[in-house]
Amino acid sequence: MKYLFWSLLGIVYFSPCSAQVNWITPDHVYADNIKSVRLIPAGAPLNYPIISLGANQSAELSFDDLDGDVKNYYYTLQLCNADWSPADLTSLDYLTGFANNKLEDYRFSNGTLQHYTHYTLDIPNSSCQPKLSGNYLVKIFLNDDTSQLVLTRRLLVVDNKAMITGTIQQPINPDRFQTGQKVNFNIRLPGLDLSSVQDEVKVVILQDYRWDNAISGIQPTFINGSELDYNTENDCVFPAMKEWRLLDLRSLDLNTEHVQRVVHLKDSTQVYVYPDPSRQTVAYQPRRDLDGLWVPELLEPGYDPTYEGDYALVHFIFPAREPYAGSHLYLFGELTNYECSDANRLIYDPDKQAYTGSLFLKEGYYNYVYGLIDPGSDSLDTRYTEGNWWETENYYTILVYYRPPGGRADQLIGSVNLNSVVNRN
Repeated sequence: MKYLFWSLLGIVYFSPCSAQVNWITPDHVYADNIKSVRLIPAGAPLNYPIISLGANQSAELSFDDLDGDVKNYYYTLQLCNADWSPADLTSLDYLTGFANNKLEDYRFSNGTLQHYTHYTLDIPNSSCQPKLSGNYLVKIFLNDDTSQLVLTRRLLVVDNKAMITGTIQQPINPDRFQTGQKVNFNIRLPGLDLSSVQDEVKVVILQDYRWDNAISGIQPTFINGSELDYNTENDCVFPAMKEWRLLDLRSLDLNTEHVQRVVHLKDSTQVYVYPDPSRQTVAYQPRRDLDGLWVPELLEPGYDPTYEGDYALVHFIFPAREPYAGSHLYLFGELTNYECSDANRLIYDPDKQAYTGSLFLKEGYYNYVYGLIDPGSDSLDTRYTEGNWWETENYYTILVYYRPPGGRADQLIGSVNLNSVVNRN
């Protein structure tokens, strides 16, 4: 009955690391012709799409339609709770303007082998503005028909009422002392009427802007009036991972960083990446990365990567003497929408003694990792493919939600980013 209910609302969600339907993870692309989806704060391509309510801030959604034509794309915003379930409100309660709007801003690709249409959308705009804080689901659909869903993306709108401070430290637990990172933080909520903190305040912590391994359901260690302290020994501990792997695809005419060779065919470009062996036992080395993100860029000056960047089929190879028994291997990062599906699963080739797989990617600069998923699990495990080192540089985003007594939606009242190096305790 639960899944029938969500279907009637025209909402279908997919688990980030499984092919099973799961309504709590909304980031997904539903059409094969849609590529290179990004939602970023305007002017900040390496930040998460969090904008302040009522401020002069906006987020920009962009994507490419590889059909290369013009379609009647529409968009809407849906308010959700902290767990991304739909809020018990109508669009009139949380939007100013129109619920459904046509997407008018597009441009055809120029000088590329792969033809596409590049669409952009600024939120908020004169037709649609959120009037409540919280989690918003941006939905793109065809022909003003919400059942023809094309893609969804998360957008966070915050009304800053909470004051959040925190640090990252090495876990005390000896099992995770060398491989984990622990988030300690304090929240002050002046001016809020707190009658039941456990019911009214919710906290979510993201590592490198990921939702697949987000920590939630956290209870404060101490409560002193409107001040909440979170520092329980075994709470808020993440596997530290290692710096994300790098791939430079800013040119399809050069063997850029980590590119072994480029093959130009009549109707396609093939890029072969150097083999990526396991880094489980490789000593940690600090290196600047994009924390799992990707950005469209071109090495050639004077060109715009958004509509002049081309596409290539990129071939990845992960050497392994034998397959990981009982597990599937996936390529993972923003380049895969932080999902694990057949599209980014690598297949073991016994003749090559390696896993192989391919992705169709736009020119740009990419981060990625490899991870394993056991049958029956939707949790990506990078212990054996990347390793975990507590010294790794990661970003942690703390989100604080509040639902007042009698409220019908979770308000996002605070957010803060912590860096595991800069904010290390």
